[in-house]
Order: sequence, then structure tokens, then C-alpha cells
Amino acid sequence: MAWGWNKDEKRPDSPKGEGPEGDPIAGPEGEEIPEMPVMDAELDAAQQQIAKLQAERDDINQRYLRTLADYQNSQRRALSNEKEAKQQGITSVVLNALTVLDHFDLALAQDPTKATTESIISGVKVIRDELMKVLQNHGVQIIAAAPNDVFNPAVHQAVMQVQSKDIHPGHIVAALQTGYSLGDRVIRPAMVSIRPAADQVGEDPLKGGG
Repeated sequence: MAWGWNKDEKRPDSPKGEGPEGDPIAGPEGEEIPEMPVMDAELDAAQQQIAKLQAERDDINQRYLRTLADYQNSQRRALSNEKEAKQQGITSVVLNALTVLDHFDLALAQDPTKATTESIISGVKVIRDELMKVLQNHGVQIIAAAPNDVFNPAVHQAVMQVQSKDIHPGHIVAALQTGYSLGDRVIRPAMVSIRPAADQVGEDPLKGGG
């Protein structure tokens, strides 16, 4: 049975075209308002879009996992290569140093009753030269420090100041210990004594050293 509303009453919200008690709502000339049909095409399109986004998400996730695995593998290879390079460097130094050790063994194998002072000194010099050759092959150089050389705090360490008429003020008087550098890096400065500059006479002799 069709029915209507009083104009003073609030019309109920009936999206499915039903009135109170589930009665169909009467339209113009008493026709019933049909329910809205489900849009199968739009639902299929939405499901396809969802499936596409899920596939893209899974693809991005897989690519991320592969990239992460490649990065971790490269890190492990880098650490392994660094360790191997360090080991090879140490091995090279040790192999060269073994030659020096061989010279020591030869010197110690000599009959002490037949050794002379000259032969001992000569043998020590040969061993020192061999060791210096090994160090130079690996980039080690001697830092020169001779009397009257200009004092350079970058490569020299002043441990005392000495007055000397033969040395210019602020210059090196004597080398007390040899210095060494490795490439561009000073690994041990040369220990020296210097003549104080003219304006430092009477000051603490160690002030400014090193």
C-alpha cells in the first residue's frame, strides 16, 4: 500500500527507497522507487586497481630487499679486501725484514775468537744499510738535521738550546736523534739542539722546543 508524509513531519532517510516499516516509497503517480543497482564494472575496476597497487608494493619490497642484500655483500667484500690488503702489506714488510734477520744470523755464527773490531763494525754497518734499504723500499725517509740547518718545527724537535758562535741564531747546533718520515707524514721528528734566537737569550732553554 502506498503512503505519503505529512508536510509537517520530517521525512525519514531511506536510501533503499523504503518508508517506515520497510514499505516501499511511492513515487510520482504511485510508482515504487527501485533500489540502486550495484555497479559491477566500477567494483571490478577498483579491485583491479587494488591488485595493481599490491603488485607494485610487492615489487618495490623485493627490489629493496635485493638492494639491501647487495649493499651488505659489498660491505663484507670491502672489509675482506681491506683485511687482505693489510695482511699483504704486513707480509711484504716481514719478508723484507727477514733478509736483515739473515744478516744477523750470519754475524752471530762467526767465531768470536777470530772476529776483529773492524769486522764487527763492518758487519753491523752492512746490517744497518740493509735495514735502511728495506725501510726506504716501503717509503721511509730520513729527516736530515745538520749543524746550521734552519730549525723547522714541522720536522724537528728542539730539546735544548745551546750557545754557539759558529751557529746562526735559531739554527740547529747538533742532531741528537735521527728523525723519520713515511711519505708525507712525519712518524718521528729529528731531535735537535738549537742556538737561541737573539731575542730569546736568557730565556728558558727548552721554551718553544718541539
